[in-house]
Amino acid sequence: MTLNCIAVDDEPPALDLICRFINQTPFLTLTDSFSNAIESLRFINENNVDLIFLDIQMPDLSGIELARILSGRNMSNSPSIIFTTAFDQFALEGYKLDVVDYLLKPFGYEEFLRGATKALNLAKLKSNQAEAPSKDEDYIYLKVEFQTVKIACSQITYIEGLKDYAKIHILNEDKSILSLITLKALEEKLPKGKFMRIHKSFIVSLEKITSVTRNSIYIGDTMFGVSEQYKEEFARFLHGWR
Repeated sequence: MTLNCIAVDDEPPALDLICRFINQTPFLTLTDSFSNAIESLRFINENNVDLIFLDIQMPDLSGIELARILSGRNMSNSPSIIFTTAFDQFALEGYKLDVVDYLLKPFGYEEFLRGATKALNLAKLKSNQAEAPSKDEDYIYLKVEFQTVKIACSQITYIEGLKDYAKIHILNEDKSILSLITLKALEEKLPKGKFMRIHKSFIVSLEKITSVTRNSIYIGDTMFGVSEQYKEEFARFLHGWR
């Protein structure tokens, strides 16, 4: 698999370096390079771009703004993004925008290759999902730090909401998985009929429930109260639970 790439940077030396790194990486193909984000956006709209190496601090349209535009389209074929910048204060914003990696200038080829390999692995993962749609419900894919993690739904016991984050508790694992995603967004990713929202802060796996009362459920020794908002759905579940 090869990735069609573009490089965007308003500093000619930095742009030349990235283009050179792309050209010496076997699984990357440089389709074009740009000194400003507006020109790159026009190109992206008209061409197949898999990966963007994107500077952040640029005039007219910043790399953050371009990433927001592309993220807002919510398209399955949107290009992946690797930020290339001299400023580390944008790392959290990059994480929220689901970028593949965040390379701090000056960076060498080893760091560049590591980020490019992450993008390649993500592209392979998406390709495998497209080829085997019948198995999609068996797993969810979540952003954890700057990696995409594959999680077996059968191993999830419950999910805890912590503001903009979700903590996924895994069967027989002491360490949970923390991802920057809301419970509402995560709820849409989970297979229907296998999980239930019982509280603004909790989603539970129906298969892992060990006992129930009229207003609560147990997973092992852990008790979860059902809030008023979700009692109607819980009552339907309770009626058919054996």
